[in-house]
Amino acid sequence: MLYVAGVDVGSTQAKAVVLDDEGRMVGEAILDVEMNMGTAAQQVFEKVVANANLTPDEIAFTVATGYGRYRVTFGDLQVTEISCHARGATAEFPRTRTVLDIGGQDTKAIRIGEAGEVVDFAMNDKCAAGTGRFLGAASFALELPLSELGPLALKATAPVKITTTCTVFAESEIIGHLAKGHRPEDVLAGMHYSIATRCASLVRRVGLTPEITFTGGVSRNAAMVSLLHKVLDTPLNVSAQGHFMGAIGAALYALDHARAGTRHAAALAEEVAP
Repeated sequence: MLYVAGVDVGSTQAKAVVLDDEGRMVGEAILDVEMNMGTAAQQVFEKVVANANLTPDEIAFTVATGYGRYRVTFGDLQVTEISCHARGATAEFPRTRTVLDIGGQDTKAIRIGEAGEVVDFAMNDKCAAGTGRFLGAASFALELPLSELGPLALKATAPVKITTTCTVFAESEIIGHLAKGHRPEDVLAGMHYSIATRCASLVRRVGLTPEITFTGGVSRNAAMVSLLHKVLDTPLNVSAQGHFMGAIGAALYALDHARAGTRHAAALAEEVAP
């Protein structure tokens, strides 16, 4: 049995998956990136291999992706997160033509061609506005875990307009709205809407072509999925493994290389056989 790994080192978290030779996921792992990306990459790799009940020597090929991909010193190849999210999205949703990836500190809109190739892409250009970090500011100000923000925002009845485009000032604006008596859920709804409209603008820059697949950690946020559906006026594909989509794409590239290497080795063996 052939096993490969994909390691996605982002600005806030490192994700990794292991696939078998049929492309089935046999292990996944995620860790927060605290100080050193290289250390986080090594630790998440060791964790995913253990979760798959394997040893590092049993991994035939490893592809690294993400912001910190060049810190994955044990990787065999580095591939951009643009290509990996496109590959992962089209593997699960073959009719995907647009990918929206909202990460911790950046947001990417990717347009994909009929053959699954990347045709165009755009990234956010106003610091961390419209990213997961923007929600992180709300989490800190409201003293709520990130996992509770989406469900609470869905309870809003009078969303508050958020005007700041800077994460640094988002916390102050949130506190100001709360001081005026606005309910936390209404403030959160405004935050989510602010992010959704910025992301929609990014998608339109590359050209919104259905089907659209939403990837990244923020894809687990139900309020964000709902609002993106509304502002884009189209359904979104959302995978239960959306958080790992970059790592999955990286692992699929690793599988391509591992299979090619196996075929090459078999061909060489046939050539030298008596």
